[in-house]
Amino acid sequence: MTTSADRPWLRHFTEEQRKDVEYPPSVLHGFLAAAERVPDHPALRYFDGALTYRDLDTLSDGLARRLAARGFAPGDRLAVMLQNVPQFVVALLAAWRAGGAVVPVNPMYKRGELAHILDDAGAAAIVCSEAAWDGYVRDTAAGSPVRIALTASEFDLQTRDDPRVLTGARRPAADAEDLPAAARAGGPELAVAPPAAGDTALISYTSGTSGRPKGALNTHGNLSFNAHRQVRIQELGEDAVVFALAPLFHITGMVCQLSAALVAGHTLALTYRFEPGVVLDAFREYRPAYTVGPSTAFMALLARPDATAADFASFRLISSGGAPLPPAVVEAFRARTGGLYLANGYGLTECSAPCASVPPGSEAPVDPDSGTLAVGVPGPGTMVRILDDAGAEVPFGTPGEIAVSGPMVVPGYWNRPEESRAALPGGELLTGDVGFMDEDGWLYVVDRKKDMINASGFKVWPREVEDVLYTHPAIREAAVVGVPDAYRGETVKAYVSLRPGADADPAAIVAYCRERLAAYKYPREVEVLGELPKTATGKILRRELRTTAG
Repeated sequence: MTTSADRPWLRHFTEEQRKDVEYPPSVLHGFLAAAERVPDHPALRYFDGALTYRDLDTLSDGLARRLAARGFAPGDRLAVMLQNVPQFVVALLAAWRAGGAVVPVNPMYKRGELAHILDDAGAAAIVCSEAAWDGYVRDTAAGSPVRIALTASEFDLQTRDDPRVLTGARRPAADAEDLPAAARAGGPELAVAPPAAGDTALISYTSGTSGRPKGALNTHGNLSFNAHRQVRIQELGEDAVVFALAPLFHITGMVCQLSAALVAGHTLALTYRFEPGVVLDAFREYRPAYTVGPSTAFMALLARPDATAADFASFRLISSGGAPLPPAVVEAFRARTGGLYLANGYGLTECSAPCASVPPGSEAPVDPDSGTLAVGVPGPGTMVRILDDAGAEVPFGTPGEIAVSGPMVVPGYWNRPEESRAALPGGELLTGDVGFMDEDGWLYVVDRKKDMINASGFKVWPREVEDVLYTHPAIREAAVVGVPDAYRGETVKAYVSLRPGADADPAAIVAYCRERLAAYKYPREVEVLGELPKTATGKILRRELRTTAG
């Protein structure tokens, strides 16, 4: 049985790593300590530009003061809707310094998706790109609680000593303030207490049983624990460069890359967004020691004919998370990179990214019966239990629901007390994922209890896609399922029936959804049926469609 008294996974860590350690209450505390310790060390690299820890300290402090001067108060929420650019990090630290929380927003979101998050979070301020602000964010924010708007350009900070960083010399978008100019303007001295471990650091939106995204309350202590634990176990060294392959708005990029790098005094390398050729060029220039991303990203890198083992020679560790990792990809990666091992991992937004990973120096086993690659072992301070439908622990090797507890697990969801109690009884997270653990403590994820679709590491709730399909004038019924995809892990497929006398081409329905949903959400395939399968009470049977789709 997997019990609290029997944690076989701890044998995979050294005695020193197993010791209880008191970490700082927040990532901000860790960053400020690094800024004092290594002020002239590069904190961020962005193409040919760089910001030192002193620069990042000064800019984030100035922006915090400017936000406060404009009415951003402790407890307020700042929505950050940016790609992997330096301004993302400046805005994050500034919000925390001003006593607020950050709401990371996927820049691929469309108007309706963004409107829900701004309204639900009660966001007081937003930072987005100039193009997004002029395109649709201005109008969306006008109908929301947002009262402060800042814009950022992806072209800033790409060269050394960019004068716009120091002077804010650029015409800002209408009705919004340029972020570098705001940081330069500053404001009065802040009288805000440093964040406590229990204060909310992020409201990270993830889809729930209602189909509408809900905000997980990642505390400062949650983030600090996982960030410091990662640094402690990996032992990369203070001069290491961490490459931000995963997006910073995703919990994996936020914790495993950004937060871990800042508390360790590492350099975080950014390249706007994932593009295989650009990423390989960055590997050659920055010589990173660590990165993490979905298996689909590594498959895309392997597909580049110009990728060589020399491009990966600087890496000491590479992790995969956010999407299933087939064993064949691990071996293909090893062969192409000259023996580099791609380490699996497992985590959720609700446990602030990782709760299981492959310890450095180890390789995850493959289950001989199912061919499933283990996702890792729980780390020190983490308790993973496998439960049956009655909530009782099951023996090793027996599948059940994965439950996680520890300092990285969120206390609940924003303004969702009932859903918080259901998902986190007694503070233990019921993940909704099905898996098992072997006698050596390796964790395997084999299925999901929920209908969530995992497309390239992004979660898609079928109901959200179905709601868009139902707005199409020709569609009578709709059901969405995930189907296997060699590149994305899973992709979205829609089954629809049409209204009497109506006609609609599947390709046109795909295009209709593409205009209304983020790129990873819209269905790549639509199949028109005369009638969708239903229960006797009229409920559409997704499971039958999923079986049909194979």
